Amino acid sequence: MQNPFLIGKNIYLRPIEETDAPTFIAWLNNPDVTRYLETGRFPLNLLREREYIQNLYKDDRGLNLAIVLKDGDKHIGAVGLDGIHPIDRKATFGIFIGDTSCWEKGYGTEATQLMIAHGFNTLNLNRIRLRVMAYNPRAICVYKKVGFVQEGIFRKENYRNGAYHDVIAMAVLKTDWQQKTG
Repeated sequence: MQNPFLIGKNIYLRPIEETDAPTFIAWLNNPDVTRYLETGRFPLNLLREREYIQNLYKDDRGLNLAIVLKDGDKHIGAVGLDGIHPIDRKATFGIFIGDTSCWEKGYGTEATQLMIAHGFNTLNLNRIRLRVMAYNPRAICVYKKVGFVQEGIFRKENYRNGAYHDVIAMAVLKTDWQQKTG
């Protein structure tokens, strides 16, 4: 493990490094990956991705980490809490598994659980919210498993492949999460 920050059973989360930029570019220019994200409409290049990574740790309003398999130390995605608000004690959650060979293996669930636990237990957040494409049932299932509940729908919020699609708003409260995890 290289510079682990949060450690799970099969994965660990570590800071994102500038050397990760080429990997992110390959993922974020892959339409199979970006079809599930609200971004990804313009091609990404090395300069833009390096700039993004250099700005990740300039303040305490966001915590973005690489998802890495323990077995083989393979970087497979990213997870984060953004817009961390110290007074309202809330943040916005985001995740993607960029390595499509690692989809449907439980790594996204494990990374989500690690990050949500850190948000509530260490950062003392009260509420964590997210947005998910309505046509992404795998992600919705993961979020529900961890304790997120649907709070609303942004109708025809996102335009993809010639059609508008709904985006679902979900959130989990610290009290609900504590009841669920015991």
